Amino acid sequence: MKKKSFPTCIFPYLFRLMMVVLLLVPHKTFAQSPVNSKPFTIPAVNTWQGDTGKYILPSSGRIVIAPKDLAALQPYLTIFKADLTAAYPGRVIKLAVDEKPRPQKGDMLFTLAPDSSGNPEAYRLVIDSCIRINGPAKGCFWATRTLLQLLAQSTSIPCGSITDAPQWPVRGFVLDAGRKFFPIEFLREYVRFMSYYKMSDFHLHLNDQGPKQFFHNNWDSTYSAFRLESSTYPALTAKDGHYTKAEFIALQEMADSFGVNIIPEIDVPAHSLAFTKLFPEIGSRKYGMDHLDLYNPKTYEVIDNVFKEYLQGPHPVFRGKEVHIGTDEYSKKESEQFRSFMNHYIDLVQGYGKKVRMWGSLTNNAGNTPVRVDGVTMNLWYNGYADPKAMLQLGYNAISTPDGWLYIVPAAGYYYDYLDLKNLYDKWTPSMIGDQVFDENNPQVKGGSFAVWNDHVGNGITAKDVHDRVFPAMQVLAEKMWSGKKQDMNYDTFARHAILLDEGPGLNIRGKQKEDSLLPLSGQLVLHQAVTGHYKGRHAIHLKGAGSHAETGYVGIGYDYTVSFYLWPEKGNKADAVLFSSPDAVVKLRQQQTDRLGFSREGYHYSFQYTVPEEKWTHIMITGNNKGTSLYVNGVLIEKLEGGMQQFPETKSKRAIVQTLFFPLQHIGDTVNSFKGYISDLKVYNKIMPAKKG
Repeated sequence: MKKKSFPTCIFPYLFRLMMVVLLLVPHKTFAQSPVNSKPFTIPAVNTWQGDTGKYILPSSGRIVIAPKDLAALQPYLTIFKADLTAAYPGRVIKLAVDEKPRPQKGDMLFTLAPDSSGNPEAYRLVIDSCIRINGPAKGCFWATRTLLQLLAQSTSIPCGSITDAPQWPVRGFVLDAGRKFFPIEFLREYVRFMSYYKMSDFHLHLNDQGPKQFFHNNWDSTYSAFRLESSTYPALTAKDGHYTKAEFIALQEMADSFGVNIIPEIDVPAHSLAFTKLFPEIGSRKYGMDHLDLYNPKTYEVIDNVFKEYLQGPHPVFRGKEVHIGTDEYSKKESEQFRSFMNHYIDLVQGYGKKVRMWGSLTNNAGNTPVRVDGVTMNLWYNGYADPKAMLQLGYNAISTPDGWLYIVPAAGYYYDYLDLKNLYDKWTPSMIGDQVFDENNPQVKGGSFAVWNDHVGNGITAKDVHDRVFPAMQVLAEKMWSGKKQDMNYDTFARHAILLDEGPGLNIRGKQKEDSLLPLSGQLVLHQAVTGHYKGRHAIHLKGAGSHAETGYVGIGYDYTVSFYLWPEKGNKADAVLFSSPDAVVKLRQQQTDRLGFSREGYHYSFQYTVPEEKWTHIMITGNNKGTSLYVNGVLIEKLEGGMQQFPETKSKRAIVQTLFFPLQHIGDTVNSFKGYISDLKVYNKIMPAKKG
C-alpha cells in the first residue's frame, strides 16, 4: 500500500504556530550568551561594543596582511610578532602576505586605512573568531599594544569591537639623565615600556649639574655632566657615563619603530656648568658658573658648535622632528639679552629643519626683544616663568608639565618622591596647567608630560629606584593623557586592575616574580667550578673563590623581598669577595677593605655593622623594600639601612641617602671574584618574611 505524503501546504501554518508559541513563552526560558563587558586596558579604549564569545590565541596562528600594506605596516608587525613570541614562547605566529586576505579562525588581519577624523593614531579593532584591525600605520601599532594587554590578562579575550584614538598627541615623560646616568639599555627598555602604554614622547634631559651646596659651595668641584659623545669638544663628554653617537642614533631609530619620539634636550643658558667647566670664560661671573655669559661672543661660538654637531649633515645625530633647547631659570634682570639668546637658538635649530621645544620664561623674562612663535612648543611647568594663558595668546603650542602635579625628585624632600596618583587620576588632565584650566579640545594644548629630576646628585638613588617611582605613575598618566576625563572606574578599582599589567613582553624591570616563593632555586642551578654535596652537616653548594659560581635562572628580585640562606665562609676570603651578583648589584662577604657584610650598586657601597664568622654555619636573612635594606642574623635584626642623612656643615645643608638593594640573583658567587665557602638552604621570597630565630 502506498504511503501518503505529508501535505506541503501545511508548512506555512506550522511555522506561524511556532512563531506564536515563541512569542508567548517568556524569554528567560531560552539561555542566551551574555554580551561581553568592556575589558580593562591602560589607557582605557574610547568605545567598546560588546559581543558574545571569546577569541582564543591559537597555538599556531597568522598575522595576515595584503601586499599593498606591507611596506607601511611590516616594521610594526615584526615587533608585534616578536612580542607575542616573547610573551608566549610555545606558540608559533607567522606573518602571512595574501593578495586577497581571508582570515581564518585565530588569525589577525591588519588593513591600512586612513582615519575619517585624520588622527594618525586612531584604530578600529574587531575581536571575533579572528581579529581584524584597521587604521593608519601608527594606529594599527597601538592596536597591537591593546591586544598585548588583553592577552596578558588571559589568552582568551572577549569578542567585541573597539574604536580608539588619543585625545592628545603628546603623552610624555621627561628623564633627567644629566644629573644621573642611565645606561643605554635602560633607555631601550623604557622605549618598550612606554610604548606598551601608548606613551608617545620620551624627553631626555642630557646635561645638568648638582647643587653647589653639596660640593663645598665650590663650582669647580660641583658635579656636572654632558651625556653625548662629542667630537667637536671631546673633553665635554661625561667620563662617568655617556651615549655614543651610534648608540643615540640607534635608540631613536628603535623608538620610531615602537611609536615613541625621542626628544633630546641640551639645556642652556642656565643648567650649563658642563660647558663652563670646559670653557670657564663663557661662565657668568654675576649669576654663577652654572649660567652662561649671554654677552660673550665666545658663548655663542661654543654653544652653536655643540648644537651643530648633532644637527648638521645628511644623517644627523638628532633624527627626530623636534629638539629641546632648555631656556629656563635665568635672571629677569637680563631679560632682553636672554630673549635674544632664546631666539638665536630657535633660529639655529629651525635652520636645520627641526621644530623647537623649550621650557620658556617669557613671563619672567618679559621684554621687547621678539622671540619666534612659529614651530615652537613650550613645556609649561611653572606659571610664574611662563603664564599659560599669555603663552597661548602669543601663539605658542603648549605641553602641560606642571611641577606641582607632575615632578618627581627622588628623596629630595620637595616636590614628590612618589606622585599623588589618586589625586592625578581623580582631578588632572593635560588641560590643567598649574591653576589654569583650558578646553580639552584646545588645539594649542598638545598634551602633557611628567618628569623625574635627579637634583640630589650622589644620594644613592639607582635606576631601579627611579623606575619604582615611575612605573605606577606611567600607568595612571598614560590613562589621563590618552582620554582625559573619560574614566570608566574609580581610582581604587583602576589600581586593582592595573596590578594585572606589567612593563610589557620580555620586560621585568621591577624584578617582580609571580610566585610568593622562588623555591627551590637549587633545581635550576648551573654550576661553574662549583659543586654540590653534603658538607659540614648540610646539603650545600661549595664555591672555591675566583670565578666559581652558580647560575640561578633569575636576574634579581625587586621590592619587597626576603633572601634567606646559611653561610659557612672558609678562611682567606679577600676584600670584595662576592656572595651574589648580577649586572644590577653585588652582595659581598667582605665589603671593600672592611670585614663587613655589604653590597654595592651603581658606584655606591654600603656595609652592615656585622662580620660573618669563618668556619661555622650562620643563618643570614636580608630583606628589602623601596625604603631600605635590613640584615637579620640567626633571627635577630642586626641593622636596618634606611633613612640615612648626609650633613654638609659648611653650607648647613643635608641630603638623604638611599640605601636600597635590588637583590642580585643571577649568580651565586661571581664570575670573577667569588667568595670561598659553602652556602646552603637558599630561599627567596617575593615578600618580606618575619625573622625566625635559629
